Amino acid sequence: MTRDDLSGKMGKIDFGMLSTRTDGGAIASRPMSNNGEVEYRGDSFFFTYEDARTVSDIESDARVGLTFTGAPGLLGGPPLFIAVEGHAELIRDKAQFATHWTTGLDRWFGQGIDTPGLVMIRVRAERIHYWNGGDEGEVAL
Repeated sequence: MTRDDLSGKMGKIDFGMLSTRTDGGAIASRPMSNNGEVEYRGDSFFFTYEDARTVSDIESDARVGLTFTGAPGLLGGPPLFIAVEGHAELIRDKAQFATHWTTGLDRWFGQGIDTPGLVMIRVRAERIHYWNGGDEGEVAL
């Protein structure tokens, strides 16, 4: 599967799980929306609040994992599963927020990009593994 193939298949997947390492070494996971940015080129963008554990985890250890699961396949076959390993960057620039903002985010962040304490997380993929029915492999980055 190529990156373009993966991008096309991710078109209907909004939510995934973002996993970080806590200061005690445990793995913490939470659901995150990719904000409809599904043209996957190796970066994923998420929004959160400055005081979220996610932010302090990333400040301590920027290595993160993302997992996504698609809808079941034809005739009830297994869905597409995607696992991403990468590094996270915390962004606090409103101009960059605006580039990745969608109106669906207003549900969680009522003042849009002016929401106090808003932080954007960019995850740069370093490794992508997928399972798609009987097919599995890694996508070259």
